[in-house]
Amino acid sequence: MLTHPLLPKLKALKLSGMSLTLETRSSQASQEQLSPVEFLALLLDDELERRQQHRLQRVLGESGVDASKSLAQFDFGAVPQLNRSLVLELASGGFIARGENWLSCGPSGVGKSHLAHAIAFEALKRGQSVYLDSAHRVLADLHAARADGTFARRFARLCTVDLLVLDDFALLPLPRQAAEDLYEIVRERYERRSIVMTSNRALQEWPPAFGDGLLASAALDRLTHHAHTLVITGQSFRQRGRKEESFLNSPPDPPAEP
Repeated sequence: MLTHPLLPKLKALKLSGMSLTLETRSSQASQEQLSPVEFLALLLDDELERRQQHRLQRVLGESGVDASKSLAQFDFGAVPQLNRSLVLELASGGFIARGENWLSCGPSGVGKSHLAHAIAFEALKRGQSVYLDSAHRVLADLHAARADGTFARRFARLCTVDLLVLDDFALLPLPRQAAEDLYEIVRERYERRSIVMTSNRALQEWPPAFGDGLLASAALDRLTHHAHTLVITGQSFRQRGRKEESFLNSPPDPPAEP
């Protein structure tokens, strides 16, 4: 079977995106009578798409973002009181460009983490750097980094990624060192880089998590200064799923007596 004479050259130049679609694009150019420039533009688009997909897969693994928790997979109909316009505005990334924060509160299971992952995924697709994990794990890992000599590198990453997502904040009070580390992260990122935080607790309940009134005041003053607040209410998706499963698996009612 004959191959296109350009294939060896494209492979030598590591232009695999172009080499994979060369035959198809050649047929398309012939059928649609495309000009050489139009043909080349299609091949360049294929190469750019391949590179973008490879980059996205690489940064996904490094970011902690779950791509399955996308906006397309979020059930807005299950939470009709949710401000959908605000969510879509946040997903566009304008708040990240402006160095603003997004704080999301509500009971467990109403979709806070899903939306955080979805907005982080949109940021990754735009080429922005993201790091996402539970607030507890981020601060625990940072504390452990003091022992293995990686603290400076880890702290620098938390301060410089375009978007830092701290999930499930304030479930438990923070140890003193963790509270101080969180304050330093907030202070370093203030008006320069964005933070997304989700919590089962209302904003008014966040200060005790720091264990120190002055530290809490200083951190939350910066955190909330340029912030979008999204309060999600409703029934847990997980509880709703259990009830539906229980209903489907329950035995039918016995027939009525004649």
